[in-house]
Amino acid sequence: MTHRIRIARAEHKFSCAHMTVFPDGTKERLHGHNYTVAVTVDVARVDLAAMVPFAPIKQAIREICAAWKERVLLAARNPWFELVRDDGELEFRLCGERYVVPRGDALLLPIDNISVEALAAHVAGVLRDRLAVLPPHATAIEVTVEESPGQGASCSVALGRAP
Repeated sequence: MTHRIRIARAEHKFSCAHMTVFPDGTKERLHGHNYTVAVTVDVARVDLAAMVPFAPIKQAIREICAAWKERVLLAARNPWFELVRDDGELEFRLCGERYVVPRGDALLLPIDNISVEALAAHVAGVLRDRLAVLPPHATAIEVTVEESPGQGASCSVALGRAP
């Protein structure tokens, strides 16, 4: 038997700008979304002794959302991304176009694209690493990132523990 604990709170959201890049080297124009983040944790047990603490999960989600809020998210591992300068300003080329933004307004993520699929996978990995407080009977974390209601992606990662 597997049980799922779901945390999908209204405050787990962030607004940011991005440009999704396509395999042929074209991209979307710079635009923004009001993203939401939901997390489920698969557990093998739900008895009293096996209670899963929600507070650290909610705190980790809040911290990610706060760090990404009102930023331009950039995929540092995108083959079409070239970092030109990173000082008080961030100058970069994406798909051949030049951009300069104040450094505090941009966030470089260690992924290859800013898409809901890549964001969900990145957040799932970050949460897997940060939530060492989860008990051994927690077996997987699934993260869903939506860019608008009903449009998003999910990623599930095993926690590599024996129940």
